[in-house]
Amino acid sequence: MVVDVLVIGGGNAALCSALMAREAGATVRVLESAPRAWRGGNSAHTRNLRCMHDAPQDVLVDAYSEEEFWQDLLKVTGGLTNEHLARLVIRHSATCRPWMVKHGVRFQPSLSGALHTARTNAFFMGGGKALVNAYYRSAESLGVQVDYNAEVDQIELDAGRFVAASVMHKLPDGSVRRERIEAGACVLAAGGFESNRAWLREAWGQNERGEYPADQFLIRGTRYNQGVLLKHLLAQGADRIGDATQAHMVAIDARAPLYDGGICTRIDCVSLGVVVNRDARRFDDEGEDFWPKRYAIWGRLVAQQPGQVAYSIIDAKAVGRFMPPVFEGTQANSLPELARKLGLDEHVFMQSMNDYNQACRVGTFDHTALDDCHTEGLSPAKTHWARPIDTAPFYAYAVRPGVTFTYLGLKTDDTAAVHFNKVPSPNLFVAGEMMAGNVLGKGYTAGVGMTIGTAFGRIAGEQAARAALKQGVAHANA
Repeated sequence: MVVDVLVIGGGNAALCSALMAREAGATVRVLESAPRAWRGGNSAHTRNLRCMHDAPQDVLVDAYSEEEFWQDLLKVTGGLTNEHLARLVIRHSATCRPWMVKHGVRFQPSLSGALHTARTNAFFMGGGKALVNAYYRSAESLGVQVDYNAEVDQIELDAGRFVAASVMHKLPDGSVRRERIEAGACVLAAGGFESNRAWLREAWGQNERGEYPADQFLIRGTRYNQGVLLKHLLAQGADRIGDATQAHMVAIDARAPLYDGGICTRIDCVSLGVVVNRDARRFDDEGEDFWPKRYAIWGRLVAQQPGQVAYSIIDAKAVGRFMPPVFEGTQANSLPELARKLGLDEHVFMQSMNDYNQACRVGTFDHTALDDCHTEGLSPAKTHWARPIDTAPFYAYAVRPGVTFTYLGLKTDDTAAVHFNKVPSPNLFVAGEMMAGNVLGKGYTAGVGMTIGTAFGRIAGEQAARAALKQGVAHANA
C-alpha cells in the first residue's frame, strides 16, 4: 500500500509534520531510526519554545514583539540568516501553542534560574520528553503508523520528485529487513550530523597546534543523528545551506557522557565569573550580554582553545545565582590552591585573576539586568556583571564543547520544499535540524531550535499532504 505522506525522523519537527498531514486528511507513516525507548531525537532533551507575544499570556510575562525577536536572532547570527524565513518562524511562534495544547503538550512558567527566559520562552511541563510522548500519543490515536529502528539510507528521486525511500528495519534478533516505501510526498526531518564523529572530524580538520578539535567534542543529544540522509540528499544534488563547522555548541561539563547528557551538563555560571583556558588565560568577554543570547557561543570559543578545554571560575558570591549543574565543581579555599587542583600554571593563573580583579569597576550588581559592573583597561573586557573574584570558597568547572545540532542542511523556502538546482521539489519537504541553517547561519538563542522545528514541521506536513492528495486526485482522474 502506497502511503500519502512518509515522514522520516522522530523528533519534534517530524511529529509536527505527521500530525499536520494527518489532520489534512493524508495517510501518514513515520520512520524513526532510534528504538522506541530513545525516540524523539534531540527534542527529548529540550525544555522550551521561544515565542513572540504582544501581551502577557498564560506562562509568558510582559510582551516579546516580532521586532525584538528578530533583533535577538539577527545579533546572534551576525546577519547569517534568511530574514524572510526567520520572520516566518517568528510569526508562527505567536500562534502555534493552542495547536500544541490540542495535541497534549502542556506548558509551565519559566523555572527559577532558567536563563532569564520568563518573558521570551514557554517551558514544556515535563520537558521535551513529555512533549515528544504527547505527540506520539496523538499521532497514534489519529492512525499514524510509526516504525522504530527504521533507518532510511537511500531516497529515489525522479527529476527532484520523491518516488520512494529505502529502509533498513533493525530486528530484535540483530538481523536487518529492507523495505522500499513509496509515498505521494515525503518530509525529511531526520536531524543533523552531530553524532557522526568522523564527519565532524572531517569538517573541523586539524588546527595550527596539530590537534583535531572535533575529537574532544561531546554530543549533548541523541547518538542517532548520523547525517546519513543529509549526506545522501546532498550527493543527489539537493541545494545546500550552511557551514559544516557551525552548530548549536555549548560549553558543557567536561565530565559529561559522550551522548545524551542533555541540559543538566550545561555550565551556566560563565557570566558570573571568568573563564580561562589550559594556559590559564582569559579569552573572551564573559558578560557581553544576557546568558540566553550568548551561552551558545561558548562551545565554539572553547573549541578554539588549546586542548579544547577551559575552566569557568567563580567565588562564593555567585553560588545560588545560576542553575547548578549535575556534577559538583572543583572547590578550594584560595585561588592558588584552585590553580593547583586544576593543574594550571599557578603564576599565570594568579596574574590573570589579579589583572581581572584590579580592572573591575563595580557599580550596582544586578544579574537580571545589563548592569554597570564592568572592567576598564583589560583585554578581553568584561562588559557586565564584573565583580572581583575574592570570596572563598572558590569553584571551577572544567568545560568542553558540547554539540547540540549542526547547521549544514538543505536549502528551502517558505513552503518547506527541498530545492534542486534552485528549483523546489513538488513533493519533497524538509523540517527541523535538516534545514535550520536557513535561519541559523551561526549562533543561537535559547529555544529557537524548537521554534524552527515547530514552524517548519507544521508547514512541511501541510504542504506534503496537499501535494500527496493533489497527486492522488490526479491519478484517480487519469
